Amino acid sequence: MLKTALKTRAFAAAAPGEPLKEIEIERREPGATDVLIDIKFCGVCHSDVHQVHDDWGRAIFPMVPGHEITGIVSKVGTQVKKYKVGDRVGVGCMVDSCKECASCKDGLEQYCENRMVLTYNDIELDNETPTRGGYSKQITVDERFVARIPDGLPLDKAAPLLCAGITTFSPLMHWGAGPGKAVAVVGLGGLGHMAVKLAKAMGADVTVISRSLAKKDDALSMGATDYLATAEADHLEKGKNRFDLIINTVSSAADMNMYMAMLRRDGVMVLVGAPSEALPVHPFSLIPKRLSLAGSTIGGMKETQEMLDFCGKHDIGAEIEVIPMDKINESFERLLKSDVRYRFVIDIESMK
Repeated sequence: MLKTALKTRAFAAAAPGEPLKEIEIERREPGATDVLIDIKFCGVCHSDVHQVHDDWGRAIFPMVPGHEITGIVSKVGTQVKKYKVGDRVGVGCMVDSCKECASCKDGLEQYCENRMVLTYNDIELDNETPTRGGYSKQITVDERFVARIPDGLPLDKAAPLLCAGITTFSPLMHWGAGPGKAVAVVGLGGLGHMAVKLAKAMGADVTVISRSLAKKDDALSMGATDYLATAEADHLEKGKNRFDLIINTVSSAADMNMYMAMLRRDGVMVLVGAPSEALPVHPFSLIPKRLSLAGSTIGGMKETQEMLDFCGKHDIGAEIEVIPMDKINESFERLLKSDVRYRFVIDIESMK
């Protein structure tokens, strides 16, 4: 139990696969460098469903999911310098790291060489306190892991930027998406639709690759200039040797060799989706054109703030369906059926 704690309401799963129900949880009173946030909105990420169902193991229950958090600062610690009461802020997938390793010192806390602390389903650095996520009325976070939301971005549309936005922004920036670059986005879901918007704003020529033609109109309206459906035989031919960078957002098994054939010499395919099974890649899908297959996860706090500022400058928000908290279990069911365009966002103030 926390030594100095405040009580707040949250929605949690009591055991793997159990429906989420309202409970009371404890948050720490803000320490010297902490910020207390009154949560207004929280996005629903596909990983929330995986974690609640314990698909990836090591689940800690009762579990309060949620790592796409936006809200208003309600209290700050005595040494907080970046924020004041009333500021619009966000919290993403991590709430702490060792702060001392080379990655942390480089502002790449997501690659902490000791231990990054996840926003939920993790244990804080005291090795005792479980972390609880954003399906809650309040959260206390060290100011280093809090980002400022630009005034022009609505808090509901900004929430998914804290995961889906930074997860795609980071590899787009790292591998140089921009004018003169042909970028393909595999999958037009929560991650993919953000990748399209961001790559377009960076000046890249963007193509969406999906299984069917069902989302073609949506892709074009978001800024894609072309659309390839892998179920259409001639579309695979059209995609060959065409792209400098592929952002692969799908979280299910797919033919990696088919996508690698779409890259130009020295091209890169970056995996940001997380299939649970191994994905075979034939060496001769890579060797003849000096291709690279890479992975990427979220972004550091400096880059997360850069992403939010970029979205504010270019008026980029997520395509969302706002739901009341009592619809969260229904939204999980719909998410498993891909019945959302393109991100559920919980109105936390709907909690009684």
